[in-house]
Amino acid sequence: MRTLLPAFVLLLAAPAVQAQDWRLDQVASSVGFRTSVFGGPVTAEFSRFSAEIRLDPEDLSSASIEAEIDVSSLTLSNADYQSYAVGADGLDPEEHPAAHFRSSDIRRDGEGYLAAGEIEIRGATQPLELRFTLAIEDGRAVADGMFELARADFGVGAAAWGDAALEVTVELHIEADAAE
Repeated sequence: MRTLLPAFVLLLAAPAVQAQDWRLDQVASSVGFRTSVFGGPVTAEFSRFSAEIRLDPEDLSSASIEAEIDVSSLTLSNADYQSYAVGADGLDPEEHPAAHFRSSDIRRDGEGYLAAGEIEIRGATQPLELRFTLAIEDGRAVADGMFELARADFGVGAAAWGDAALEVTVELHIEADAAE
């Protein structure tokens, strides 16, 4: 009994380590992409997405991000391409309603952060490194990030698409409030 007492006292005296959870402000946040189709710029926005975020910049050991995008909520700047983007050869929301990102590691990276993990689109999973900046003030976090994807890596696009939208630059602006 005497040998357990010092360990118990140390356990009680140790500071509680607790990562900060964040509630996504979807109205203030945005998820979209930009690409080129037949030499012209095309931008897009997803109106429905969610994220579970746990991040304390002072202790990233238990940091994590899990995000989901409802791919049927896609709107393109050029309506002529809308049906292709959400059709069976595109994101195909009938068969694959959501895209997912799950981090496996989050760490400081120069002036910002790097969230390494996997992204799943149309049932295909690829490794992803998401670089982002983060500012926290008065319980409000603002993060901006971007990454590039090759649509063919996820089986997006038919042969008729040719060189259209070969590379897609995904842009994120996330605002979240500290959870109580």
